[in-house]
Amino acid sequence: MEKKGKKGISTFSAQITSTVSVALVLLLLGIISMLGIAARSITTEIRENMGFSVILSDTATVTNVNYLKKHFSSTQGVSGIRYFSPEDALQKWQEETGEDLIKVLGVNPLPGELEIKVKAAYASTDSIETLIAPLKKLPYISEISVHSDMVDAINHNIKSVALILTIVAAALLFISFALINNTVRLTVYSRRFLIHTMKLVGATGSFIRRPIINSNILGGFLAAIIADLLLAGALFYLHSADKVIASAIPWDQAAWVFGGIIVIGIAICAVASLFATNKYLRSDYDDMFK
Repeated sequence: MEKKGKKGISTFSAQITSTVSVALVLLLLGIISMLGIAARSITTEIRENMGFSVILSDTATVTNVNYLKKHFSSTQGVSGIRYFSPEDALQKWQEETGEDLIKVLGVNPLPGELEIKVKAAYASTDSIETLIAPLKKLPYISEISVHSDMVDAINHNIKSVALILTIVAAALLFISFALINNTVRLTVYSRRFLIHTMKLVGATGSFIRRPIINSNILGGFLAAIIADLLLAGALFYLHSADKVIASAIPWDQAAWVFGGIIVIGIAICAVASLFATNKYLRSDYDDMFK
């Protein structure tokens, strides 16, 4: 009875160790996923702050300005419109330079201007050129200013960062699978003699596999819940501490990560335990000591 008790404690300890190990790996995977969501949100925000400026001529009337506002409001790809009248431009100039142009020149030389922001999907030089093409022939538009070099540089940097994050995420996913697989194999290894004994008394492969796979599925589920709780607690704290993080990682997107962790934890543990059990079902008694 004492020997059996020790064996039970050993199996239970192995299961606890496995669950904790899998939880830590899933937690790491969840952190990387959250960083990916934050990077995507920040990238989208940067792209949606890109756009162009429509500088109006002195002949532009209120009707012309309203037409442009209506045109851009109904244009697919435009996310925001802001109009600066000549008076607004003059006030901004005075605030930034401290100079009163009217006293110096006698008139306000600054034109009215429309600042157009585009949606993230349109934040490229070609897409912006498509948006401004119909406006170039309008007589009351003096200039359309597009910072093409800055747009191209930002897009290049975003693509580079996205590529690096993708490579890191793929590598961590592979490492996570390997670590969880090895952890599960160790729990099945601790039951190898039980598997062999059951096989000797005539138990079928499916009968032997079922409890082992089910116990590892349960372990994977518990590990995922532990990882989700830790991740949710950290995210709740960060949301209360920093509004920028709250906007970069909203709860609705974080919920997909929580669900994905549960699916990955269950799937990897189930597959790993299936392969490990099959290995010992095919093994002879002498192989149990290897």
